[in-house]
Amino acid sequence: MKQYILKSTKSKKVQKITNEAIEILEAAGIPIASKSQRGLEKMALAFLAVAGVTKDWSKVKSVKDSYFLKTRDIINYINKNFEENISPGSYDDIRRKDLKLLVLADLVVNSGENTGAATNNPTRGYALLTEFAEAIKDFGTPSWNKSIKSFNSKRENLSELLSRKRTLDKIPVTLPGGKALTLSLGEHNILQKKIIEEFLPIYGKDCEVLYIGDTSNKLLHIEEDELKKLNFFKLSHDELPDVIAYNKKKNWLYLIEAYHSTGPMSELRVLELKKLLKECKALPIFVTAFLTKADFKKIAADIAWETEVWTADYPDHLIHFNGHKFLGPY
Repeated sequence: MKQYILKSTKSKKVQKITNEAIEILEAAGIPIASKSQRGLEKMALAFLAVAGVTKDWSKVKSVKDSYFLKTRDIINYINKNFEENISPGSYDDIRRKDLKLLVLADLVVNSGENTGAATNNPTRGYALLTEFAEAIKDFGTPSWNKSIKSFNSKRENLSELLSRKRTLDKIPVTLPGGKALTLSLGEHNILQKKIIEEFLPIYGKDCEVLYIGDTSNKLLHIEEDELKKLNFFKLSHDELPDVIAYNKKKNWLYLIEAYHSTGPMSELRVLELKKLLKECKALPIFVTAFLTKADFKKIAADIAWETEVWTADYPDHLIHFNGHKFLGPY
């Protein structure tokens, strides 16, 4: 059996039933990876209390048995049977933390939903879903895998639901070479998607994207070997632009800032980058990208000379902050 709770001063009997509870919940689709060991343990103990189990899963109780426990009853059950000393005043944690996923997954039924009791009313009772309890009775027997598989086939899995939601809460991006990435939601990353999929095909044809910094993952995509070949500065440096692309034929290195509220290619920013790039073999092109022309107008005075401006609402046009040549290194 997998040991979910690895460090504990509790008796082996309590550790065993706690690990079994987590194993059952994981099999029923409860996401456990994001929880701490203590969080897992408390969820398992609350589940055991609602199930009325201390050692024998065949004795599990459910709605069918009219076995409903209030939050304070759950605390008392845990303290009595599982070597805990949880404060009676912690009853709200049972609802908000320990039973939250189980209720969301419809594995535990809250009697207050049908009685109209307030959400924070401690008299609301919790009971195990009857169908879940029937499957659990087979835990530890040769029929367990078949029983839990049958139970899961008739319901939506919470882990899968949350995984799909996380996927929906992402921005898909396809790099010039066809590689697919996902960026976290936000206007800044919407602009980065447009830079990759609209700006580069027009103004950076044949470019390879060497770096993209997601707002929640600064090193989402990085081609370290290629950047090192160009003698690019240290990749851990805070001054990395949002997008770096390289045209090998022309030896042009595009350094692109996706402007949302800060960070245009100002005179100071360009000077900092030039100093950092003094050993770089490629010829730099400095670009500030905006979602709209109106966004650009707000800070037009801050844009450095010898740089480029691109706005996503007019993708076929560039604004050149220079008089003697168009797009290219200076």
